This record gives sequence, structure tokens and C-alpha cells, in this order.
Amino acid sequence: MFDRPSTGTRALLIQVDFGQGSIEERLSEIGLLASSAGASVVGVVQCRRQAPDPALYIGKGKADEIRMAAQLNEADIVIFNHDISAAQQRNLERVLERRVIDRSALILDIFALRAKSHEGKLQVELAQLQHLSTRLVRGWTHLERQKGGIGLRGPGEKQLETDRRLLGER
Repeated sequence: MFDRPSTGTRALLIQVDFGQGSIEERLSEIGLLASSAGASVVGVVQCRRQAPDPALYIGKGKADEIRMAAQLNEADIVIFNHDISAAQQRNLERVLERRVIDRSALILDIFALRAKSHEGKLQVELAQLQHLSTRLVRGWTHLERQKGGIGLRGPGEKQLETDRRLLGER
């Protein structure tokens, strides 16, 4: 569907104003966070809303505008300066055709880059796995049907169940 680049990432920043304080300070902060994570900021999109949209956080019209801005600026990733739900992230990635991360994932990525000790790396990995575990649902819809193999009893386990088990073991 779309590539997920790891380094040298061109980022488009999204700031939604819900009427709570200074937007300039928030934009400055998320810009510095993105730079700390190794991304180069290629653009910023701001908008105002009364409340977050349940499906896309920003609404369909603004999502289309962001997709156009991301294409125009050749952005690899879209970073929201807010915490978005797993469903919103998945829906946005589908509409924007790019990787979408929220503020929490960005901060965890920075911690992962900066962790030096073995214990610190493990703590960051645990936090990232906990964050990821909430975002597993519907990631494997193409493998949704349960099937058993030859000589096996029962239908087997779904990919989601496998992922949860592997994260739990990790």
C-alpha cells in the first residue's frame, strides 16, 4: 500500500486547534521533537475543530487537504501533535496513503533512539510494545478467517491472537 521509511524521513506536521492555548508553542515543540527523531519538517497543516472526528480525527475534507499537501511536499510521514486512536491512525493511513504517527509514538521513537543502557533499551521497547498492542486490531484483516491444517484439531488461532501472544511473550 505504502512504504514505511525508517531514516531521512520527510515529515508533515498536523496541529489541530481545539481552542486550548498557544498553537505557536505547540508547533515549535512538535517541530523540535520531529527533528530529534531524525525527520526533516517539510510542511505544517493547521486546522480548527470543536471536537475530534471519531473516524479521522480531522474530518474527511481536511484529510483530503492533508493528502494533497503531503503529495506536494513529498512527505514520507504525517505526524499529529495529538494522541490519536488506533482506528483513527488506520483510517488516516488509508486516506493519506502514508505512515501516520501520533505524539506518543514520536516520543517513544526518540527515547528508543537515545537509550544507551541495556535496561533503558528494554524499558523503551516495553513501552513501545504496550503502545503497539493497542493498535493490533484489524491489522491482519486479510488473514481473518481461521483455518486448521491437515492433521490438526480445531480451527487454529487468528493472526491477531498470535500477535498478542508473541507480544506477551516478548
